[in-house]
Amino acid sequence: MASNKKYWKSVEELKGSSVVETLTKNEFVSDIPTEDFLGDKETLESSSTTRRDFLKYVGFTTAAASLAACEGPVVKSIPYVVKPNDIMPGVADWYATSIADGFDFANVLIKTREGRPIQIMPNKEANGTTSARVQAAVLSLYDEQLRLKAPTKNGEAISWLDADKEIVQKLNSFKESNTQVVLLTGTMASPSTDKIVGDFITTYPNVKHVVYDAVSEDAAADAFEAVYGRRALPNYKLENAETILSFGADFLGDFHGGFEKAYVSGRKPETGKMSYHVQVESNMSLTGANADKRLVAKPSEVVFALLNLYNEISGTPVASNTTPIDAEIKKLAKVLKKAGSKGVVMTGLNDKNAQLISLEINKILGSEILDVHNSLNIRQGSFEKVQKVVSDMKAGKVGGLLTLNIDPSYTLPNATEFTDALSEVALKVALSVENNQTVAAMEYALPMAHFLESWGDTQFAEGSFGLVQPTIQPLFETRQLQNVLLTWSGSAVDYYDYLKSFWTETILEGSSWNKALHNGFYTKSISASREINSANISISSVAGLLKKSTTTSAMELNLYTKTGLGDGKQANNPWLQEFPDPITRTSWDNYLTMSMADARELGFSNPVKDNGAINGDYAKVSVNGASVVVPVMIQPGQAKGSVGLSLGFGKTFGLKDEMKVGVNAYPLYTGGQNIQYNVAIEKVSGTHKFACTQVQKTIAGRHDILKVTSLKEYNTVAPKDHHNGWNKPAYVSYDHKEVEAKTIDLWDEHNRDMGHHFNLSIDLTSCTGCGACIVACHAENNVPVVGKDEVRVGRDMHWLRIDRYYSSEVETREDAKELGLSTAATYKALETEAENPEVTFQPMMCQHCNHAPCETVCPVAATTHGRQGQNQMTYNRCVGTRYCANNCPYRVRRFNWFKYANNNEFDFNMNNEYGKMVLNPDVVVRARGVMEKCSMCIQMTQATILTAKKEGRPVNTDEFETACSSACTAGAMVFGDVNKKEDEVTALAEDKRAYHVLDYLQTKPNVVYQVKVVNTNEA
Repeated sequence: MASNKKYWKSVEELKGSSVVETLTKNEFVSDIPTEDFLGDKETLESSSTTRRDFLKYVGFTTAAASLAACEGPVVKSIPYVVKPNDIMPGVADWYATSIADGFDFANVLIKTREGRPIQIMPNKEANGTTSARVQAAVLSLYDEQLRLKAPTKNGEAISWLDADKEIVQKLNSFKESNTQVVLLTGTMASPSTDKIVGDFITTYPNVKHVVYDAVSEDAAADAFEAVYGRRALPNYKLENAETILSFGADFLGDFHGGFEKAYVSGRKPETGKMSYHVQVESNMSLTGANADKRLVAKPSEVVFALLNLYNEISGTPVASNTTPIDAEIKKLAKVLKKAGSKGVVMTGLNDKNAQLISLEINKILGSEILDVHNSLNIRQGSFEKVQKVVSDMKAGKVGGLLTLNIDPSYTLPNATEFTDALSEVALKVALSVENNQTVAAMEYALPMAHFLESWGDTQFAEGSFGLVQPTIQPLFETRQLQNVLLTWSGSAVDYYDYLKSFWTETILEGSSWNKALHNGFYTKSISASREINSANISISSVAGLLKKSTTTSAMELNLYTKTGLGDGKQANNPWLQEFPDPITRTSWDNYLTMSMADARELGFSNPVKDNGAINGDYAKVSVNGASVVVPVMIQPGQAKGSVGLSLGFGKTFGLKDEMKVGVNAYPLYTGGQNIQYNVAIEKVSGTHKFACTQVQKTIAGRHDILKVTSLKEYNTVAPKDHHNGWNKPAYVSYDHKEVEAKTIDLWDEHNRDMGHHFNLSIDLTSCTGCGACIVACHAENNVPVVGKDEVRVGRDMHWLRIDRYYSSEVETREDAKELGLSTAATYKALETEAENPEVTFQPMMCQHCNHAPCETVCPVAATTHGRQGQNQMTYNRCVGTRYCANNCPYRVRRFNWFKYANNNEFDFNMNNEYGKMVLNPDVVVRARGVMEKCSMCIQMTQATILTAKKEGRPVNTDEFETACSSACTAGAMVFGDVNKKEDEVTALAEDKRAYHVLDYLQTKPNVVYQVKVVNTNEA
C-alpha cells in the first residue's frame, strides 16, 4: 500500500508556523499602500492625497493614464534594402556548435534571429545536454558591462598590430635568455588548440603550458593517470547500472560534468527495472535529493565509510575507523557484490587516495559501468602545478605570464599571493573574453571572442568530437586565442583554414567536413577491447595515507558548486543570479548550510517574516587561518557536525552593483580540497535578508500535489484501487455517495476532437530538479529579471518554477493525535524526518485548465481558452484586477508590478542595447500592470503549424515543442498533440502513472504528471 506523507517546503512550515499558514492564503504578500493614495475620512486632511485631488485625478489623470497605457512605444526600424541571402526576416536559423569555457562543456544548438543568437538548446543528436548555466551563456555574450572591447596596455588603448609586435619582441627576448614563460589556461578540451599550443611551444621552447581549473577535480585525474597511464577522468555508463553507490559525488550536478541523461535512462519504471541509487553525503546535493536512499554522514565519516566498503568488498582489511553508518555499508557491500559488473562506486572527494580506493573497488567488482576506454578530457587542471607557478613567480623565475579566460586573483585560495607575485613578472598578458580582477592587474588586456563568435573544436570524451562555429559577427574588436598564438608563432595561416585542414587530416577519416560542421559533432568508435595499461597500486599504503590525512573534527566544511553559478564565471548574468537554487529555493546568495541540531545548539535561526521573506543570522567561518562572514541557512538533511558553503559568489570586480552578492568562499579552498577539517563557527551580529521563494506561492498542504510509489508497488499493486492504489483518482461526495470527481462537472464539455489539442507530460521520476527549463523559459519568453528585493517579497516573474518538497511519514497533526502522540512527540517525529527527508521536485507552471477558474472571473475576458488547449492571455485587454491570480489554485500567475524594460530601477539585460539583443522578437515584452504566465510557448506551436502548412504537409509526429521540453535533456518533459495518436504525449496522458495535480477540483488541466517511482530495493 502506498504510504501517505506530509509534504513540506520549509522548516517553518514543518513547525506549523502561523506565518506560513497566513502566506498560504495570501497571493500577494505585500500590502498595497492605498491609504497613502486615497486617504480616509479619519485622516483626510493629513493624508498625502485629499479628496478634492483624488476626484481631480479620477476625472482627468486616470483617463489620461489609461490612454497612455494603450499606446505602444515608437521604435524606428531600418528595413533591408537588399535582403541577405542567408537570412529570412522573421524566421529563426539554428546552428550546431559546442561550449567549452573551462567549467561547462556541451554540444548545443544555437537559435538566431536576424543574426542574433537568442537561445541555446542541447544538441540531442550529439547526446548533448544543457544546464541552467549553459542555457544562460547566450546572455553573457551581450554583457556590455564586462566584455573586453579592444586591446589595452596599462589601461591605455593599443592596436592589435602594435600589441603583437611588442609581445613577440619580448617573447623572442625571453627565448634567447631561456627565461621561463607560462601559458596559464583553463581546460580547453580542444585537439586543434592543443596542436597549436604545441607548435607555439616548439617556436618558444621556454614556454610551459599549465592548466588551471578554479574548481579542481585533479585528484580524480591524478588517480586515473596513476592506474591507467592517461591523464583523464573516468566515464560512467549509468544507463546500464543496477546499483550505484556514490560517496559525495554530485553526478547530477557538476561532478565530472554531470551524468543526468545516462542516469535517467537507467530509471524507467515501465521496463520493470530501475537502478538502485544510494548516496552517502554530508550536504544535501541535487544527486542526494534524487537518490533512492540517502545516508547522512560527516565528511570524515564519508571517507571512512568508503574504506570500510573496500574492506567488505575485498575481504582484505585496510586501516580505517568505524562510522555510524557501517551497518548500512555492510548491506550495500552485499548489494554491490550481487550486482557485480552492473554495480559502480563513485567518489566526489578531491583526494587522490580516495579516488584510488574507488577505482580499486570497481576493479574488484569487474564494473562495466566504469568506462576507462571512452574517458573524459574535461577538468584537466593541476592545482599543484598552479601553486608551483605562483612560487616561481614570487622567486622571479617567471619572465612572462599569459593567461586565458581565468581569474586566479579571485579564485585562488592564495589569491593575494598570486596578485602580489605579478610584480615580479616582466611580461603580463591577459587574453580574456571578460574583464576581471586578474585582467586588471596585467600589463596587456587582449579581448578574446566569445564562443558564439568563434571557430573551434572540442573533444569532451575520447571518441566524441565537436565543432564550434560562429553564430554572430564579433561584437567588439576581438580575436581568438588560436589566431593569436598562430600569429605570435610566425604563421600566416588563418585558424579556420588550420581547423579545417586539421580535421580533414586527423579526425574525419574521409568523412565530409561540411556534414560534420552541419551536425556539430563527429563520433569515433572506441574499441572496448583495446588494451588499457593498469598499474598495480598498493592499496594498504593508499588507505594508510588516506586515513592519516582525514581528521575527524567537531565541525567540518564541505565546499561545493551551486547549480546556478558554478565556479562563478557568469556571476554578472542576471538570469543565473535570480535562478532559485534547487535545494534551498534561494536566489541572489550563497550561505552556510547547517543542520537543525547544530543551528539550535549554536543559536542560529531562519525566521520567516509576515511578507514571506526569510532572514538569517551571520556566522564567522574560520579554517586554516582564513575567515569569511556568511549568513546561515538551516538545511534539512545536512549532517550534524558539518556545514556546506558554495563557491562562485562574492565576485565584485566590474560587476553591476545588483550582482555583487554573496561571499567569496575561495579563501577557504585550501589545497583545492572540497573538504576542510577543524572548522571554527562563531555567531556574529547582524541579520541577513534572503531572497527565498520556498514559502511563497506554495501549494503545500493541499491534497494530491505529489504522488510517489515504490517500484515494487508499481509492479504489483493496481494503481486505481480505491483503498490501496498508488494512483487513486479523486473522490467527492455526490447525492450522499462517493463518486469519482471527474464524473461531476459544472460545465459542458467542448468538442476538442478537431484540430490540435496540446498536452505537456511531466515525469516526476525523471525530473532531477536541475532547472535548465527555467532559464530556457526565460530566454524564449522574455521573462524579466526583477532583482533581489522584489524576489524577497514574492514578486519574481518566473513563468515556470520547480517546487521542492520534503516528505515525512506522519501524514497530518490530526492523524498524530488519533495515534495518541503528544504535541512534543509529533514534532519530534517530524523533526527526525527533517534530519534526512525524502525530496521530490515538481515543475509547476500554468496548467492550461480546460475548465480554468481564472477564465470565469476575469471581468474583461483578458484570459481565455484557445481551441488548441492553451489558456491565453491578451495583454492589451488586461486591466490588472488580479482576480485570475486569486482564483488560481496552482498559484502560477505573475503580476507585472513594474516596467522592467528601459527602467534604471531594474538595471538588468532589458535596460541596455546589448542586453536587448537576446530578446525573442516572437514574444512581446510586457508592459506594467498586466498578468503574465506560461503560454505553453504558443509562438513555437504556431510556427510549427505554419512551417508544415508552407511545406504542404501535416505536422510530423512529435514535431511540436516548448522551450522547457526542448531544454529537458532528461526527457522528463514531453509536449505534443493528444489528438495525434502517434505523438508520445498521447500515450503518456493515458498512462497508468498519469495524474493531474489537485484533480479533485476538476479544473481538467492540459499538464499531466507521471507518478514518481523510487526503487526501495524491496524485491
